[in-house]
Amino acid sequence: MLLLALDTATPAVTVALHDGTSVIAESSQVDARRHGELLLPAVHRVLADAGLRLDAVTAVVAGVGPGPYTGLRVGLMTADTFGLALGVPVHGVCTLDGLAYASGIEDGPFVVATDARRKEVYWARYEDARTRVGGPAVDRPADIAEEVAGLPAVGAGAALYPDAFADVRGPEHVTAAALASLAAEKLAAGEELLEPRPLYLRRPDAQVPKNYKVVTPQ
Repeated sequence: MLLLALDTATPAVTVALHDGTSVIAESSQVDARRHGELLLPAVHRVLADAGLRLDAVTAVVAGVGPGPYTGLRVGLMTADTFGLALGVPVHGVCTLDGLAYASGIEDGPFVVATDARRKEVYWARYEDARTRVGGPAVDRPADIAEEVAGLPAVGAGAALYPDAFADVRGPEHVTAAALASLAAEKLAAGEELLEPRPLYLRRPDAQVPKNYKVVTPQ
């Protein structure tokens, strides 16, 4: 097994290789505006660090969000392209699940929250690092303050709103190393992973105007 994992659902552009036993190479850069520019060089870098070629990859793992449309589609389209080019399966993993796994919290409950912009967070509730019991959802922190009160919180979204998330812990951003390790663990146990389809949780900003007049040639 050689898993190529990547995620662009948060400001982190993150890539890792996992050989079925452990992570053998990884790269993460935090830059919310350069997902498309940074992702492919990161893939080449981890392959070079591992001394491997792309055709050695046996499966691709992609973070499916939730996340903003522009960043999220970069990772998912890249994963789909690799899968088609290599003839290998492409698996999805919830980005929040990767953060929960990386937290190492084994005695919950706790929550994970990433920045959804617009003064909102993408969040989910966990019983332990591997078990999601609620969400994902997108909400204003003030609207869920009572629901998350007193719970440890992981992620950059929680750090932005200390009034709602009082006990904030690391890490802030997901890593592909965590996604790959979680995926490898699930695959080894015979569990099914998600389809590589985006979790947007919001309608797109760009919409067809109401009363739009369609002009067709006569």
